[in-house]
Amino acid sequence: MDMLEKESTERFTGSKKHVLDDELARVVNISMALEMPLLLKGEPGTGKTMLAHAIAESLNMPLIVLNVKSSMKLVEALYQYDTLTRLNDSRFGDSSRDVSKIENYIRMGKIGQAFTADRRTVLLIDEIDKADTDFQDDMLDVLDQMEFDIIEIDETIQARHRPVIIITSNAKKDLSDPFLGRCNFHHIAFPDPKMMRKIIRVHFPDLHANMMEAAIEAFYRLREIDEVEKKPATRELINWIRALSADPDFNPKQLAKGDIPYLGVLFKKSQDYMAGAGYFGQGRKRLF
Repeated sequence: MDMLEKESTERFTGSKKHVLDDELARVVNISMALEMPLLLKGEPGTGKTMLAHAIAESLNMPLIVLNVKSSMKLVEALYQYDTLTRLNDSRFGDSSRDVSKIENYIRMGKIGQAFTADRRTVLLIDEIDKADTDFQDDMLDVLDQMEFDIIEIDETIQARHRPVIIITSNAKKDLSDPFLGRCNFHHIAFPDPKMMRKIIRVHFPDLHANMMEAAIEAFYRLREIDEVEKKPATRELINWIRALSADPDFNPKQLAKGDIPYLGVLFKKSQDYMAGAGYFGQGRKRLF
């Protein structure tokens, strides 16, 4: 059994801080067995990014995160040749590095770090839909072949260990068909109230049941307001419960009456905040 075959037998069973359903756990494990990237789609707040953290924790692997930017070039994710530092070293001569050797000025990008790591890693490629199609397709070529070339020194970097690759997309832009065809895919739906109770219980094991039920009920009602552009996500709910719990004068019965404090924790855009506040101002009974 070679190294890659041995690595593919590792299984993800979840972590203490991340609640997931059985189907998603199976998808993660089959992706590792097939040695394919796992593409996760879903609205912000559905736990796409946190899944990579949970896998790294569960399998005791380092996590390397590539945050994709719209202007990013693939070479930046692979390696960077620091020409400016080399130029300064050659001019001032106060460096311990040999300026005649270009390899002394090559720094690995996030994919390069995953390839050259001494142990297997989890590589999270976050928000791939921000990149252009060429970046997406060329990146998957590299991940398929598990190698890339450093042109400046005519050297091929081959992966020492095949990373567990998690790719996230907020579905703001369509991905190319070749890209989709080379990934396993899973859509993470926004948690329903039953799943949300499990998530909240992980974060707040001592939270009173009345508080949890009142907060969750109000939270899902707030998400139903049509005028809201950026609906509050799980992260906002967790922070909102923290704010409510920290207020010694708060009573969960306020929420049932339509008295919703700390809307600024839930809504991060002015128009959304105003829509939420205005909705209650027009008549609380309509919502509760």
